[in-house]
Amino acid sequence: MTQEDDRMKEAPQAGHGKAATGIAGLDNVLSGGLSRGRVYLLEGSPGTGKTTVALQFLMDGAARGERGLYITLSESEAELRDGAASHGWAIDPEIEVFELTPPESLLDADQQQSLLYSSDLELGETTRAIFTAVERAVPSRLVLDSLSEIRLLAQGSLRYRRQILALKHYFARHGATVLMLDDLTTEVEDKTVHSVAHGVIRLEELAPSYGAERRRMRVVKYRGQRFRGGFHDYTIETGGIRVFPRLVAAEHRRDFARDPQGSGVEDLDRLLGGGVERGSSTLIIGPAGTGKSLLAIQFAMAAVARGEKAALFVFDEELGLLLSRVRAMGIDLAAMQRDGLLTVEQVDAAELSPGEFSHRVRHRVDSRGVSVVVIDSLNGYQSAMPDERDLVLHIHELLQYLNRQGTTTFLPVAQHGLVGDMKAPVDVTYLADTVVLLRYFEALGRVRRAISVIKKRASGHEDTIREFRIDDGGIRIGQPLAAFQGVLRGVPVYVGADAPLMDDQAG
Repeated sequence: MTQEDDRMKEAPQAGHGKAATGIAGLDNVLSGGLSRGRVYLLEGSPGTGKTTVALQFLMDGAARGERGLYITLSESEAELRDGAASHGWAIDPEIEVFELTPPESLLDADQQQSLLYSSDLELGETTRAIFTAVERAVPSRLVLDSLSEIRLLAQGSLRYRRQILALKHYFARHGATVLMLDDLTTEVEDKTVHSVAHGVIRLEELAPSYGAERRRMRVVKYRGQRFRGGFHDYTIETGGIRVFPRLVAAEHRRDFARDPQGSGVEDLDRLLGGGVERGSSTLIIGPAGTGKSLLAIQFAMAAVARGEKAALFVFDEELGLLLSRVRAMGIDLAAMQRDGLLTVEQVDAAELSPGEFSHRVRHRVDSRGVSVVVIDSLNGYQSAMPDERDLVLHIHELLQYLNRQGTTTFLPVAQHGLVGDMKAPVDVTYLADTVVLLRYFEALGRVRRAISVIKKRASGHEDTIREFRIDDGGIRIGQPLAAFQGVLRGVPVYVGADAPLMDDQAG
């Protein structure tokens, strides 16, 4: 038996399970990881995190006792180790870094052949150096960084394809799981490797007009394997890549009783026909300052009073201001946080991708058993979205997921304007199970507030329009405004003999 046969015997064989990438979210998208013994393409423009993914892939293998080999044609070994150190990593001894540089003879003008192109010689030297490194290391996991250098040396599509096929067949004989990186720096997009590779993962970076860059990834191809399709947001953080798999509500369902959940305000619950059902979504819509946030917080407080957990995600208002504002009404959100029953998170729409936000909400529901979620507001959530169509799809999937988990959701949304004909930035009323409408109206020389329920899927509700007030005691609901017409338009007309406004009742 030759030395080559010994190496082949030691090498892992294809088809035995999957090699995890070391990135939990990516393994979820890939249904467990990469099929062993195959060649994969990881492509993306510079800065999308290809090297970080590759290092995590090799480090995960090293943690499992698998040998790794990183062949770099573009970065030096020192740069690679510095990049790993920036994430707090030290490259494991099980991982060999092979820095492939052109032979000195090819850089010496006196030694170059005149009858052969230097690219022909350099490509051959490069290929032989790769083969030698693989035979020496006998890796279970291999990274080749990057294909751009080989493409330049090949100087033609046909020769490039043949070179990639030769590498693929060579790697297949050795049974290694191979990740080839491509930085897409050519002027014309070359799909040569797409047809050769067993799987293709594409990383993308988007630059919004304001805020931090957004990154997303997609599995373009994975032979003989189901995977989670579509785009998935990801971030590059100290410690590596975090992938947030696209939320699919149909995959998550939990049995629960759809019993009505009260607000703690008797007249408000009466208006809602007994409260809102567990596992439903409520849209609270109205102009700025009508009390949308406070109304949603009232339901979160009621959940805490029942011994349940609630989560409040605040897009619009500075957190300290919100806490002090509601404290003046006798609501101590900070104390609820200390008791572990309430989570209040400030969300920066300019810095957070929609996928990461959905992941945060899901984490609170799955790991902490949150039963009431308030997203304040939908306007702020919209700021994190590229366009209205995407917002509707994200909201639909998130609400469906929360509903199926038995979580009750409240979504305040601000309309443009104060009175008269007002419009919401996006119409999602058809997605919500319950829609509560808040309005300003003018009567007897004062600006007042009105509340009505215009939709409730799960049960009946009052069709009246009631006045409501927010004061130091919280929310107070008045009698139906039966003596007025046109309240929702903002300028009502008095049509009754007696107008039971709240000032009169208080007296």
